[in-house]
Amino acid sequence: MKNHLVRTHRSAEDFPREEHLAWRIAEVAADAVAVAPETEEMIVNRIIDNAAVAAASITRRPVADARAQALAHPYRPGATVFGAGGAYSPEWAAWANGVAVRELDFHDTFLAAEYSHPGDNIPPILAVAQHTGRSGRELIRGLATGYEIQIDLVRGICLHEHKIDHVAHLGPSAAAGIGTLLGLDTETIYQAVGQALHTTTATRQSRKGEISSWKAYAPAFAGKMAVEAVDRALRGEGAPSPIWEGEDGVIAWLLGGPDKEYSVPLPGPGEPKRAILDSYTKEHSAEYQSQAPIDLARRLRDRIGDPAEIASIVLHTSHHTHVVIGTGSGDPQKFDPHASRETLDHSVMYIFAVALEDGVWHHERSYAPERAQRPDTIALWRKISTAEDPEWTRRYHSTDPNEKAFGARAEITLNSGEVIVDELAVADAHPLGARPFAREQYIAKFRALAEGVVAPAEQDRFLAAAQRAAELKPGELNDLTFAVSDEVLARTPRLVRGLF
Repeated sequence: MKNHLVRTHRSAEDFPREEHLAWRIAEVAADAVAVAPETEEMIVNRIIDNAAVAAASITRRPVADARAQALAHPYRPGATVFGAGGAYSPEWAAWANGVAVRELDFHDTFLAAEYSHPGDNIPPILAVAQHTGRSGRELIRGLATGYEIQIDLVRGICLHEHKIDHVAHLGPSAAAGIGTLLGLDTETIYQAVGQALHTTTATRQSRKGEISSWKAYAPAFAGKMAVEAVDRALRGEGAPSPIWEGEDGVIAWLLGGPDKEYSVPLPGPGEPKRAILDSYTKEHSAEYQSQAPIDLARRLRDRIGDPAEIASIVLHTSHHTHVVIGTGSGDPQKFDPHASRETLDHSVMYIFAVALEDGVWHHERSYAPERAQRPDTIALWRKISTAEDPEWTRRYHSTDPNEKAFGARAEITLNSGEVIVDELAVADAHPLGARPFAREQYIAKFRALAEGVVAPAEQDRFLAAAQRAAELKPGELNDLTFAVSDEVLARTPRLVRGLF
């Protein structure tokens, strides 16, 4: 890996295009390096993981609305949409599938200087692969690039510090991944990356206060923009440049300002793209920084006994956890029993309370209104606070994977005065956790979430296709979806018609 220093340059400066970050990214995307076997295996795992959470969300209103929009845009050859037959314009298929994957906050994650869900790269890259008749091997190469670029940007450039949403790293990564998939030249990918970034920078209000369904739509929108950016670049249309480093560019006006310098690591020529191996998926349908606290709460249940005997709970954790999903956010909505599912998903106080009381976490039952509004839960919930601990913040930002942590130390004071203390650095499903996810666990997650949604025979067909993804021939990538019955789709809430 080579670190590239990125800063603002005045328009009058001599700043060769070959030194632009977008060009460096395009060079990585255009490098026809082979995909390592372990990277290929993990990509297959994440294809299965994405389908699992899409199955669980297939009848939810935001997903159904996005699907209805896509179904209004049939196209040949086109791409597939989860739960629907036929073929659809690839940017709309990317949109619908992106929402389905993201709706439950239940797929993979990478955290460093910024947050990310790199599995969001799969819907747009797969949609273009299906539409253009690419092979499974080409798809794997494109996905390796998408993961690599997003994770490398997340390592080097913090967005949330400046209240910019993390999907600003997704537009460029998806465009780069599509460039690799199609075997495009550096110039074309460069223009697509610049356009994708310019159209996907937005504020973090989508994850603040009363959180709406746009939290799921935002990454799908970024994927859709990436597909459209590549289409325009292929037609010869250019992008603002230098997009990151320009005098009126992203760094100067949206991020750290004209004096800020960032360091972004990228693979060198011929170096394999392995970043996906540093990411991790979720066992629980909740914001990633609450994964370890859920496991910690379950572990503490026997030591506590009756939760009614708890006087207070303080979760000592990283700055990120404290200000994003903890009391450091200052969001009163995080204690509102009538809050949206998206808001509760970003309240570690709620999540810890329910996990402590129930000993389990479920993607639907744990967020049900009747669950959130239980008087005993509300009483416990409001006894929980978070506090930043510099050591947990340091470990959060550590570049040593053996030290990097996203957990917390819980200090629980009982009415008797007794204090119970325990901590957990990483979730049980994390690669360094008690029960790391491997292919068996990804398949089990798919089976569990698809139960009652996808027929057993269809589950078998999809899993067989996914596990031989790299061997799929041109035209066979349409197998990387699943169908559901009309009876399942009938469970969808009645939709209000829009423009399409």
